[in-house]
Amino acid sequence: MEKYISFTVPSDSAISTVGQVLRAQGHLTKKQISRAKFLPDGIQKNGIRCRITEFVLPGDEIQVCLETAETASEQLVSGDFSSLEILYEDQDILAVNKPAGMLTHPSGAHYADTLSNLIAAYFQNKKASVRVRPIGRLDKETSGIILFAKNQVAAQRLQAQREEHVFRKEYLAVVAGYLPEDPADLWHTISFPVKKVSDHPLRMQAVPAPDDNCSTDASLLPAVTHYCTLYSTANWSLVSLRLNTGRTHQIRVHMKALGHPLLGDTLYYEQKLDNFSVQPSFARTALHAWKVYFWQPFEGNEIRLTGTLPEDFRAIIPYLPF
Repeated sequence: MEKYISFTVPSDSAISTVGQVLRAQGHLTKKQISRAKFLPDGIQKNGIRCRITEFVLPGDEIQVCLETAETASEQLVSGDFSSLEILYEDQDILAVNKPAGMLTHPSGAHYADTLSNLIAAYFQNKKASVRVRPIGRLDKETSGIILFAKNQVAAQRLQAQREEHVFRKEYLAVVAGYLPEDPADLWHTISFPVKKVSDHPLRMQAVPAPDDNCSTDASLLPAVTHYCTLYSTANWSLVSLRLNTGRTHQIRVHMKALGHPLLGDTLYYEQKLDNFSVQPSFARTALHAWKVYFWQPFEGNEIRLTGTLPEDFRAIIPYLPF
């Protein structure tokens, strides 16, 4: 998608060159500036293409092209996007609510039925040339909010926010067993590293107390999860979770390691039939990404999104801290 940003050199500015304007006012990286130099009319001063070494004066208008329709274009696959639940959209970002049972990214034989393809079809219908850039992902069985960036710089800035823990996503999970309810501002931390189970293509495991030999094990991946218990019964608990890392199945294996696997999780929890009468019923892993907090990558304002709950989570609405 085409993306241009403009700056006016302020009257009290000590900036002397176009390049300094792009770095100081535009917060552009050296690589982003270098890429813009090779785009048609990529960097202009007062409407005329210029070099980044040119001097500027107060009041000069600097415009930079971050992406053109040609650089953003990709092959799109038609699809029925009418089921998309759009939570938020601006010139740089699209946020949608992913249903459970849908893949985020194309994989193997799944392409037309993935969320990324539906997003591509949505942009195609709008005649907007946008390369689909998901910010993070959700497992197939997990429902909830996923962000898509409409241009490369927005994607890079949102990814940087994730790494700096400025971009935050909160999950809801229903887990087996009793956990003491917590005050709203009390979060517990699970910092067990995780690794693949060697004899299973999908399963991960947490290592609660790695010994000295494990500390040098290259297969161990650091993983940090924070949780707060919102509601408890003798048989199940409702928890809110935040992640510092995004390992495969991280929430699922961390909660299993605590002895509280997620309801409906056929990979990590062997549910007993006699428990169904006292637990909420989930035909899939009881995990939903319900809140997202981030900063608009160009405007700098904070955006807070709360998605609607899917049908199987609505039974726990009375226990949420609204």
